[in-house]
Amino acid sequence: MTTEELEPAPPAPLLPLLHGHRIPSLGLGTWPMVGDECQEVVRVAIESGYRLIDTSFKYSNEVAVGRGIHDSGLPRHEIFITSKFNKESHSVDGVQRAYDDSLERLGVDHLDLFLCHWPVPAQGRYVNAWKGLVKLLEEGRVKAIGVSNFKPAHLASIIDATGVVPDVNQIQLSPDIARTVPRRAHEVLGIVTESWSPLGRGPELRENPTIVQIAADVGRTAAQVVLRWHVQQGLVPVPRSSDPKRLVENLSVFDFRLSTDQMATLASLDNGEAAARDSDLPENGH
Repeated sequence: MTTEELEPAPPAPLLPLLHGHRIPSLGLGTWPMVGDECQEVVRVAIESGYRLIDTSFKYSNEVAVGRGIHDSGLPRHEIFITSKFNKESHSVDGVQRAYDDSLERLGVDHLDLFLCHWPVPAQGRYVNAWKGLVKLLEEGRVKAIGVSNFKPAHLASIIDATGVVPDVNQIQLSPDIARTVPRRAHEVLGIVTESWSPLGRGPELRENPTIVQIAADVGRTAAQVVLRWHVQQGLVPVPRSSDPKRLVENLSVFDFRLSTDQMATLASLDNGEAAARDSDLPENGH
């Protein structure tokens, strides 16, 4: 894998977070890449201009991600690293252990953002998990804390219990699964919405005739149109790709805008909240 013939994209603009840190407005998702492939993709992505790298204990690739970051040669403070912990760590002490374990696997001394991966409400311990994250933040061990796949009701529970609002909620989000209800809740609370599977779960979204037509109209790829839809609304997408050319293309979405009519057309693709994975169901969560 090489980027020698490709011009790196400028790093994504930074967005402010509630607790004082700043997050790049587009990043690299690393699931389901593992091992040498993951290590190489992370290195190439950073050389291509990426400054936000998203991983998780569940992905089994934190070691590879850490090696890729190290291989890039970029100073630690220039890279925003996110990881997440599983339901087994849903306790105050469990979060502390999960954090230390992630640091060891990644080979770094701190994370920029640590997330509770799923609420798993049937287990009934996500409030304790949030208390563990708050402790990490208060001790200055992590720069930002957040959650993933939390509904507004889950957010209300953790905020009521601690008085602390998450910096980020990472949720499944794409034009066909636009998540307007949780996004409104995030806006009221000041939470940054991060989008997983921002290009959809397969090729269907990028092959949608509506998106293909808009891409032709603006002289961009379908993926660039979808990612521009995200960042133009202040969302933080974390697309994944192992192709060096596509890595650069995915990051090159900050030098054009979609028109009001084009954004409205994309909004019409939304299939509603029921199209998203339901984080209240026991089978959806880890």
